[in-house]
Amino acid sequence: MTALTPLENLLKRRLAEAPITIADYMRLALGHPEHGYYRTRDPLGAADFVTAPEVSQMFGELLGFWCAHLWALIGQPKPIRLVELGPGRGTLMADALRAVKSVVPTFYQAVEVHLVETSPVLRARQRRALDGIDVTWHDDLETVPDGPLLLIANEFLDALPIHQLIKHEGEWYERQVMLSAEDGGFTFGRSEQPSPLARLLSPMVTNAPDGTIAEVSPDARSVSTAIARRIKRSGGAAVLVDYGYSRPATGDSLQAIRGHKFHPVLARPGEADLTAHVDFSAVVAAAGLEGVEVHGPVEQGVFLERLGIHERADRLTRDTDTVTSIGILDGLARLTAQDRMGSLFKVVAFGPRGLKPLPGFVR
Repeated sequence: MTALTPLENLLKRRLAEAPITIADYMRLALGHPEHGYYRTRDPLGAADFVTAPEVSQMFGELLGFWCAHLWALIGQPKPIRLVELGPGRGTLMADALRAVKSVVPTFYQAVEVHLVETSPVLRARQRRALDGIDVTWHDDLETVPDGPLLLIANEFLDALPIHQLIKHEGEWYERQVMLSAEDGGFTFGRSEQPSPLARLLSPMVTNAPDGTIAEVSPDARSVSTAIARRIKRSGGAAVLVDYGYSRPATGDSLQAIRGHKFHPVLARPGEADLTAHVDFSAVVAAAGLEGVEVHGPVEQGVFLERLGIHERADRLTRDTDTVTSIGILDGLARLTAQDRMGSLFKVVAFGPRGLKPLPGFVR
């Protein structure tokens, strides 16, 4: 029998007192200061999963040009805070800055780079990727200095804690993590009383039949609200890319990934990545309430094609060897194909009211 991890022991002691929400389980499994998944390792690449910037340099390059275009639309403020939430290994930011440095040098010179990252392991990777660039790290968006900003968040929202509600006898109850009466392991149950979070469910969901699971993420709504308030107060724009659904939906989307494979959600907490699909309708609604202009969501493949990813791929494959060309074209397909990342991933942007149509969101 495999020995329990320190985090499993901690959870068992806590659950012996009372069940916890799935949101609290995610916070501990991902963010515990000593044993949390994101605090103890680099989860990208060969370890567990691959994000779009790791698939192809074109992703970061096009987002860099998108930011440069937005900088021109908002009047070329100097300085401009270029902010990334959850920047992974720093690959996206490195590709974006490299691309704009020679093509839009005035934008590059106006940029102040700010990375919002809590993982010491990933901060070290980012420092290496952005060697020679002046970077300021933050634990949250609130400490980024005031002033106009351009914000990027790629696969940030999907790792934020979610609550799951389950319909029972016409009421919505909180789905919880608790100790199994049979073997003392971790299992799912439901709260004794209906959940007040049911008020966050869309009318499109509330009439679902008994046994239905629905997900809400107050954390994702709060992040969306904070970004929108910052843009309204100080100016700028934001682009958010993640996987999820455009309209309210039901179902259990919580999943664990370990070593590129699906992993039981409640097994070995702290050793697998936990994610859930993003409800973009909730993200859009939260930002809209703050008075910013919301663009999208559009599918990632459509967004990148409108930004010129095919033209960029053509340029990169000119006068290259066959192996390099195949790699570039495979990256293009992975990012844009409907049966790969192109359809599942969505893109939204926030900007000031009255700003002309944004690139990637108009035909």
